[in-house]
Amino acid sequence: MSVTLDLSRAQPKPSAPVNLTGLTREGLRQALIDAGICPPEKAKMRATQVWRWIHHYGVTDFGLMSDVAKETRAKLAEAFTLARPEIVERQVSKDGTRKWLIRTAPGIEIETVYIPDVGRSGALCVSSQVGCTLNCSFCHTGTQKLVRNLTAAEIVAQVQVARDDLDEWPSPKEDRRLSNIVFMGMGEPLYNLDPVADAVDIIADGEGIAISRRRITVSTSGVVPMIPELGERTGTMLAISLHATNDALRDVLVPLNKKYPLVQLMDAIRAYPGLGNAKRVTFEYVMLKGVNDSPDEARALVKLIGGIPAKINLIPFNPWPGTDYECSDWKTIERFAAVLNKAGYASPIRTPRGRDILAACGQLKSESEKVRASALRKAEQAAA
Repeated sequence: MSVTLDLSRAQPKPSAPVNLTGLTREGLRQALIDAGICPPEKAKMRATQVWRWIHHYGVTDFGLMSDVAKETRAKLAEAFTLARPEIVERQVSKDGTRKWLIRTAPGIEIETVYIPDVGRSGALCVSSQVGCTLNCSFCHTGTQKLVRNLTAAEIVAQVQVARDDLDEWPSPKEDRRLSNIVFMGMGEPLYNLDPVADAVDIIADGEGIAISRRRITVSTSGVVPMIPELGERTGTMLAISLHATNDALRDVLVPLNKKYPLVQLMDAIRAYPGLGNAKRVTFEYVMLKGVNDSPDEARALVKLIGGIPAKINLIPFNPWPGTDYECSDWKTIERFAAVLNKAGYASPIRTPRGRDILAACGQLKSESEKVRASALRKAEQAAA
């Protein structure tokens, strides 16, 4: 009697081709060597060619790389990919804001938002994680559990998707509609610093997407040990999701404060490399009715950030299904801003954008999670 063994489960599954989008210049050079595309002495030159096609021209087909030999293009296509992620949904607000629900892998969905007339011409709010661990009580994104960190390729892909939609290839030097990048989407960037730093290097490279580091802002809720490292590794602008002037209230609004209280946070901010009048910290402060919006809180904010080159973005609270918070009245926000202005701080009141498509600050959440959360609420109501 003969016995045949079924070894199909024991066979390793072939790994997916590496997406060159997420590789730094050095990573790209090494990948070309490792794949046998070219010898080490020619790898830098070849990497520069490929880099420009990917990040300056935005191509997704190796066959379009006209200054690369046909045989080499075939090898590249066999070993690597330039594929964009799937766009599950595209929405455009009545104010021109655009939001994309992007699926980068099965079960991995992120939201990315383009906001016109922000920064020099328009800003892209990118995500760094699927979901979030911080559970900030006023934030819709914080109600979605963390699924995983995004790779550098998945972060850069958000910029590529936006530029595809805005028709901004090759990279324009003038009159670009996408001029600024803000890491203010889903997730805490400093809990995913390595891919974020690689993505910044890719986005800021002058021979590619070419968005200056001074036009890239990374926002953190206050991961204190990583703040100076962020500055050293990326040279980006820093934003702090602050929202309260004392530990008792911030512990509720931003629970991370229990681990890194305000005194530690302020010390880390003061240690941020290059901080000065030309490189000010942006403090984000969401205006919550009857919670943190009194003139006394404004004066406490001035005292808290004393000596730090800064501006304060006042953010009218953007409501979302199930929240208990309300937005401060407009006159209350204006009185708050007046206190800050009198103390010498620029304190623009952020105009809510994209509220009608849940694209405003604090409203981002994967659509599949919204559906599951809605179903859960209905089930709980039915049970009650």
